[in-house]
Amino acid sequence: MRTGEPLPAVREVLASLATGLWHWDTATGLVTVDAEAARLLGLPRHETVLTEAQTRARLHPVDWNEITGVIQLAVAESTLAEVRIRIMDDQGRVVRVVRSRSKPSFDPVRKAYELIGTLQEVTEPTPGTPAGRTAVTGDWRRSREAFLLDAGRALAEARSTEEVLRVAAALSMPGFSPDGLAVFGVEGDRLTIIGHHGQQPGDESPFTQMSLHTDYPAAEVVRTGRAVYLSSPEQYKERYPLTWPMAAQFGRHSWAFLPLTVAGRTMGAWMAAFAYPVAFTPDERSVLTTVARMLAQALTRAGAAETQRELTDGLQRSMLPTLGPEIPGMTLAARYIPTGGGLQVGGDWYDMIPLPRGRFALVIGDVQGHDVRAAGLMGQLRIAVRAYAAEGHRPDAVLSRASGFFHGLAATDGGGAGAGSDPRFATCLYIEVDPVTGVLETARAGHLDPAIRMADGTVLVRATAGGLPLGIDPDADYPTTRLGLEPGEALMLCTDGLLETGGHDLDTGWRRVRKTLETHEGDLEELADALVQAVHGPSSHHTTGPLADRREDDIAVLLLCRQGAGGCGPDTAVVPARQPVRRSMLTVAQAEPERIAAARQQLRELLHDWTCEDQVDSAVLLVSETLTNVLVHTDADALLVAEVTGAPGERRLRIEVTDTGDDLPHLRSPGELASSGRGLVLIELLAETWGVAPRGKGKSIWFELSEPDTP
Repeated sequence: MRTGEPLPAVREVLASLATGLWHWDTATGLVTVDAEAARLLGLPRHETVLTEAQTRARLHPVDWNEITGVIQLAVAESTLAEVRIRIMDDQGRVVRVVRSRSKPSFDPVRKAYELIGTLQEVTEPTPGTPAGRTAVTGDWRRSREAFLLDAGRALAEARSTEEVLRVAAALSMPGFSPDGLAVFGVEGDRLTIIGHHGQQPGDESPFTQMSLHTDYPAAEVVRTGRAVYLSSPEQYKERYPLTWPMAAQFGRHSWAFLPLTVAGRTMGAWMAAFAYPVAFTPDERSVLTTVARMLAQALTRAGAAETQRELTDGLQRSMLPTLGPEIPGMTLAARYIPTGGGLQVGGDWYDMIPLPRGRFALVIGDVQGHDVRAAGLMGQLRIAVRAYAAEGHRPDAVLSRASGFFHGLAATDGGGAGAGSDPRFATCLYIEVDPVTGVLETARAGHLDPAIRMADGTVLVRATAGGLPLGIDPDADYPTTRLGLEPGEALMLCTDGLLETGGHDLDTGWRRVRKTLETHEGDLEELADALVQAVHGPSSHHTTGPLADRREDDIAVLLLCRQGAGGCGPDTAVVPARQPVRRSMLTVAQAEPERIAAARQQLRELLHDWTCEDQVDSAVLLVSETLTNVLVHTDADALLVAEVTGAPGERRLRIEVTDTGDDLPHLRSPGELASSGRGLVLIELLAETWGVAPRGKGKSIWFELSEPDTP
């Protein structure tokens, strides 16, 4: 052929290469071959049309079965189908080996395959060996092994029955993918349909609640525990004539019904229906049997998991309360995230208890442990606290009675705090709230102190008096601390899981939570979600703590906001509103001189953004002096009130310490060796203004500092 001449026809090129053409349409069941393809098949050398039976008679039986499998796999992978075929003579001898390459396509309307391909004799045939596969479709057995590995992994990861059925429907078996699937279960002596795929909704109606004694393949499989394979409609009609009309409407050509067996018990049956004839060779039966076993195990695991979820979800709903009706002037939000022990409910809890005269109580606590016993003890302790609160007891009395109750409960349920094989204790924070005045009366049993977010976004940990955790000492006392919640301020109560989840200790965990409290803007529900997201969501992996392990713990969060000007109601855009006022109150009792350190820390937190560090140190020093003077020179308790007003850069700090003592302090010059008398001297030196104001009963010492314009 010379350059520039037209190319010869494709048939001429293929004939010169001893390559034949063939066309196969499974809908008509006819195979058309050209003259060269007819020669390779051992037929007279001219174009002819063969039936599938005539074509099959010219090929090795094993190769014919595997041809259909390779076609299915090629369609699934959208690639070419390539296979070696042994051509047989009338005596059953191999006369040649040919290679077939084709591009199959599937018509979902006709449910048929159409193939156009080539046949070419292999120059070095290997008679007596199974037909091979090239890299076009992959090794046949290796493909099946890979399929079973993928199917096993996908079914093992399914968490619910619906997911298992979805995975089973999506399985693309190498060489023979089912057109329809159905999973049958058993209830008493009846078949039920757990799920199906490939049929229209409602098509399963004739097969539901079918008796196990019905002449139906799935019923027989459940009765006998043996699989049923039906390669053609004729086989189906012959073996099951009574139920064949119900199956005929779907237009399928082959069916496999396999038992779903777990621990020797047949729990149901799995049907795989095919839109084309399937011979169900030993390899194909092996794949189907393996899938059925994995499917049975996956359904059993999913059913057990769903039962456990239903049980634990119901337990959680029964143990954790709703926040009740709306409270005028107050907004509540709560979250509970069970992250420990694999349970849906743990030892953490919260509660909102209505009290007489419009008051209510907030309770949050944590029973030691993350097991079922911790959840049971938590439920009983929560009920006891509600009962003691409903009787009208004050916060200290509620916790004292709860401690005695829990000590006895733990002793009878496996050992008390001091004895037994499994001692338990519980922490608890109980707050009685007056929504009219915003007064909070707090009692604490080994729990974390509450935190308050002020109107301008400043967050303070409110130091409160406390006692031992519940259950350790049945006669323990729990002092009461009175706090004030100003309009626009929000109160946060939480368990240690909110701080320690993610490998944090209490210090690093609090810094993470505090940042969220200070920077978040939104309503109280959004703030609760943001707190949980910060420690338990994807972003929490960027803020892991200093501990080596990433510890998980149950999380309970309870938020309370007192609405005010621009406050934190459900329709407010900012929670709480930014107001240029900060106020903190703290009581220091005669028997608790260590609370002076808490007062110093609280003042530093109140002045965390004050521009002059020297003034912060001066204020802390003066507070320490005034509180110490009250404890040393009187028999009364001291009340500290610190207030910051104004905009940043021009704020003013006023600190007032009040006691019930009658003696007024006097400014004097202490001697060189004097052990007292320097408190007012320091106030005179460091404060801008100060004074002593007599009260109706007692007195107050106050001083003020103004923030400089620049640091």
